[in-house]
Amino acid sequence: MTATVQTKDKRVNQTKRKDAHSVSKRLQQELMTIMMSGSSEVSAFPDGDNIFKWIGTVKGPKGTVYEGLSYKLTLEFPADYPFSAPTIKFKTACFHPNVDEHGNICLDILKEKWSAVQSVHSMLVSIQSLLGEPNNDSPLNTLAAETWCNQPKFKELVHQFLKKSKDEST
Repeated sequence: MTATVQTKDKRVNQTKRKDAHSVSKRLQQELMTIMMSGSSEVSAFPDGDNIFKWIGTVKGPKGTVYEGLSYKLTLEFPADYPFSAPTIKFKTACFHPNVDEHGNICLDILKEKWSAVQSVHSMLVSIQSLLGEPNNDSPLNTLAAETWCNQPKFKELVHQFLKKSKDEST
């Protein structure tokens, strides 16, 4: 009986290692794709030696209140990536209708509309697009959603929010 349990445990452990290797290989391929893309608008790299935790950067889209700004994000990949979405959060404080005070992002492709065909690059481009085109019907930040239609005031709040968060971190 114990020999059967040990054999089953070995198979489970081997399967987990094989799955982790597959995920690691996929993430390494995505890293190469991002590095080769030459995009100056979005980027992402592993945070140290852990291939499952990355730091991303998204530049504010041109022609929006975010133009000229740069945002850092954290990306954490689950063991079953790409079959489950990564957890992506803003590390840089972001005043936006679809971003809460903790950096959580309300974006359907990271939740209920997740698809395994998504890539790190496509997720970052979608987040960049969200900056200029929020979904005010599903806000995480109601003040930002209410202010969005007054772009001069909204831009002022974006910069105040960034300044305040920088002051608090020093």
